[in-house]
Amino acid sequence: MSNLMTNLGQAAQKVSRQLGNLSTPEKNTALLKMAEFLRNNVPRILAANQKDLEKAPEYGIRPTMIDRLKLTAERIEDMAIGIEQVAALTDPIGEVEKMWQTPEGLTIGQKRVALGVIGIIFESRPNVTTDAASLCFKTGNCVILRGGKEAFYSNQTLVDILQETLLACDLPKEAIQFVSDTSHEVANQMMQLTDYLDVLIPRGSDRLIQRVKQTATVPVIETGTGNNHVYVDHAADLEMAVQIVINAKAQRPSVCNAIETILVHTEVADDFLPLLAVELKKNAVEVHADETAIQYFSDGQLATEADWQTEFLDYILAIRVVSSLDEAINHINHYNTKHSEAIVTDSYQASQRFLNEVDAAAVYVNASTRFTDGFMFGFGAEIGISTQKLHARGPMGLLALTSSKYIIYGNGQIRE
Repeated sequence: MSNLMTNLGQAAQKVSRQLGNLSTPEKNTALLKMAEFLRNNVPRILAANQKDLEKAPEYGIRPTMIDRLKLTAERIEDMAIGIEQVAALTDPIGEVEKMWQTPEGLTIGQKRVALGVIGIIFESRPNVTTDAASLCFKTGNCVILRGGKEAFYSNQTLVDILQETLLACDLPKEAIQFVSDTSHEVANQMMQLTDYLDVLIPRGSDRLIQRVKQTATVPVIETGTGNNHVYVDHAADLEMAVQIVINAKAQRPSVCNAIETILVHTEVADDFLPLLAVELKKNAVEVHADETAIQYFSDGQLATEADWQTEFLDYILAIRVVSSLDEAINHINHYNTKHSEAIVTDSYQASQRFLNEVDAAAVYVNASTRFTDGFMFGFGAEIGISTQKLHARGPMGLLALTSSKYIIYGNGQIRE
């Protein structure tokens, strides 16, 4: 184990109890100051981000992925607003969710507490730094952040600014720490930092997430890739369906809540697919279609089995015509990554079957999957989208970064 990871872990553990005992006003004051410091350092942040953008070609980053890396004054403002929203949220720490009395006269309560020290490994998106730091801080958790080499300068500068804020508030800067070594070796050591990390959260590509799952000895909350679908039912409003598909695919294709495949009921294929073809062409979306759908797309290519399995994160859309709602649900549950799925339909019965039978963290009726986001759900910033079923699922806000303990009041009871 390198001195770097051991030192970061020890420092975080040392201040963890202090952070967990901060009052809500203390935490909110610091969070508002973080937002202020971000706004006061926009040129400094943009200069650091420019260094990352200049190095992007060396790392073979695609244009659609550069969009995730790039910061602007507007995006930094959004980051500051996100922190302010976290400050405005109800603090779950210390809340006693329920209390009851046993026949022996014990009064038992369940109290919400911090997890302790959280490690986060992520790629590309500098906004994850401020989202994760603010959510962890609000919930009394220390955080150790390990971003990818492609966003190194941006992440380092953002953490520096957040630490400067903590010091200005007479709080330990070790509450928010940054792994300055981007090597795989140090990342692997972080995954096995069991003496200091209470949980590890990976956020990024499927390759990163699978590597963490396979390597980590620290407990992992899996945030998922998004092989997401829209199913256009035979009872769909076709104009609405076109708008939803275009938004879910083309508004920002590089994010995990964008769609990768649409399924179209055979009864509306003749009417819907020509309408969709016009809009997809306007948005320069490449089509990979099955043998039935391909006839509607002059520039399309025949879909392969791999297309149904792929998270493109690009202007590419796979299209399949299905004969029934059952076939659509079966396709989705076979190929999806349990992230976000949508149906467009005017049938209440079909919508309820879809909601009940599709296995995913977020399931939509007549809306774009692009809403799967902590900000859009009213959680403020988010730590990621959990696609697992233990502890947390879906957009992870404050509550997902807490645990609980039982508090018991007695007056001398002993067990016979």
